Amino acid sequence: MSYYKIENLEQYFKHYNKSIREPRKFWGKIAEENFTWYQQWEKVVDFNMADAEVKWFTEAKVNITKNCIDRHLSKRGEKTAIIFEPNNPSEDAIHITYNELYEKVSKMANVLREQGVVKGDRVCIYLPMIPELAVAVLACARIGAIHSVIFAGFSASAVSARINDCECKMVITSDGGYRGNKTIDLKGIVDEALESCPSVSKVLVVKRTQTEIKMQEGRDLWLQPLLDAALDYNVAEIMDAEDPLFILYTSGSTGKPKGMVHTTAGYMVYTAYTFKNVFSHEENDIFWCTADIGWITGHSYILYGPLLNGGTTVIFEGVPSYPDFSRFWEIIEKHKITQFYTAPTAIRSLAKESLDYIQKYPLKSLKVIGSVGEPINEEAWHWFNDHVGDKRCPVVDTWWQTETGGIMISPIAFVTPTKPTYATLPLPGIQPVLMDDKRNEIEGNQVVGSLCIKFPWPGIARTIWGDHERYKKTYFSAFPGKYFTGDGALRDEVGYYRITGRVDDVVIVSGHNLGTAPIEDAINEHPAVAESAIVGFGHEIKGNALYGYVILKETGEVRNKENLAKEINQYIADHIGPIAKLDKIQFVSGLPKTRSGKIMRRILRKIAEGDFSNFGDTSTLLNPEVVEDIMKERIS
Repeated sequence: MSYYKIENLEQYFKHYNKSIREPRKFWGKIAEENFTWYQQWEKVVDFNMADAEVKWFTEAKVNITKNCIDRHLSKRGEKTAIIFEPNNPSEDAIHITYNELYEKVSKMANVLREQGVVKGDRVCIYLPMIPELAVAVLACARIGAIHSVIFAGFSASAVSARINDCECKMVITSDGGYRGNKTIDLKGIVDEALESCPSVSKVLVVKRTQTEIKMQEGRDLWLQPLLDAALDYNVAEIMDAEDPLFILYTSGSTGKPKGMVHTTAGYMVYTAYTFKNVFSHEENDIFWCTADIGWITGHSYILYGPLLNGGTTVIFEGVPSYPDFSRFWEIIEKHKITQFYTAPTAIRSLAKESLDYIQKYPLKSLKVIGSVGEPINEEAWHWFNDHVGDKRCPVVDTWWQTETGGIMISPIAFVTPTKPTYATLPLPGIQPVLMDDKRNEIEGNQVVGSLCIKFPWPGIARTIWGDHERYKKTYFSAFPGKYFTGDGALRDEVGYYRITGRVDDVVIVSGHNLGTAPIEDAINEHPAVAESAIVGFGHEIKGNALYGYVILKETGEVRNKENLAKEINQYIADHIGPIAKLDKIQFVSGLPKTRSGKIMRRILRKIAEGDFSNFGDTSTLLNPEVVEDIMKERIS
């Protein structure tokens, strides 16, 4: 039997059990039957969890773009691969066939090679959600360059930190980007970032907004003339299964962002398999994931997953509120979207608007609706199910991470019975366990613990760029021999999983993982600030928002606190990006610390939530009187 497509619950259990009993046979068969290889593997998987060493399909040779594009040309050459929906609804959508995508990627690959990019070089892509972003990503993969996409909402300082960490040779950007009624000066941000990036020798610039920009001679080149002169044919580089495909930065709870490294073959097999099954993808479907390609969701389920399956995928440049709150529904109707995958933040923000926005669109083309980025709350789940899915489309509430490469725990559309707020069951090949504080596995159901995975899966990130020790320490040291997700979870009476949130100092705001440490570092740069602590608190739209406790230096003057709060948020925007701004800033005389100097963040979290009932054991607090002061001055 083919393991590739699961059709019913009985088959799910059959495949799941097989994948746990014989993982090598299970994944080997999927890889062999559904992909094009230059050379077969010697071993399906080779791993040592204690040392955080994992390899899949060792010695195999492959190129992911041959599987995304070339192999579809004979049967699907004239099929639409990508639909580009611009920010402005009066601008025409663009349909790119697989034949056209092959030509565009070939030309871009040839341009990269002409500009001196070779296999193993890192290329930073800082572009809005336009077709050139997809083409640049695929062109890097085609020639074996490692793409590092940076979300085009990050500040110059965040961009330069990421470029320097992996020593990118080239940056691909645009004159600007559109976001609702705003125009963003992307080239200006790149220029500022590159003042401190010695590794970058070339900048390729896409024309999108036609705004005036500075072009540095010898470094900056307009992309279009180079593409016009390039050949429309390119032979894909032969890649080793474990060659790095991309680096994607995610916030850490301490220190600088982590450059997660995903390699070629395992990521390819896992994203293709999960896309096909979770969304019950069929040949003529039109799939739309509203994420940005700057995040892992966009990598796996806007680009690689759909294209590996010969699907049609939508790239949307705009925002859900422009020109008004009916934009998502208008796009679903216009392009006859069959699967719609978005974030709880977007669902909550649209749910608070008038139903008139959605009710004028029948949305009959939809078959599956999905949620990603953070656990979805019950109210949002029901609104999504009732008003978008019309109670007839399964809601796939997916749990996964940048580090996992693809969806790990999720209902399979039309297969798994759904339950509001539950990610339900692990996908085949995924072995979740809940661990207690003493590092013991918690048996049985109706239990709560730290969520770990005890056997590797093909999509797992292999390391943190340039720092394998940090990778090992972050993910494999808390529970030796297991991958620790950083999330807590509960398992109900039938074995369904519900993710209860982060157990460390990473807060998920509007689906973005934000490490508190880098934000605190940015705040502490302000000349008036002595120290700060950031925690998350529940927010009806964003899921979580950020609450800052800030201690000021003795400046000898009473400053305007409102202006100071604005300045602090501007520091955050400049250092990290507007997504990390604080919703509430409370100026405090001190922070609750243990005698060893550790900030008791659980107390700060409870105060931010307005819950003063039980702070747990506070016997180690050095300064209990500070807690009273903070409670009194809390911003409601």
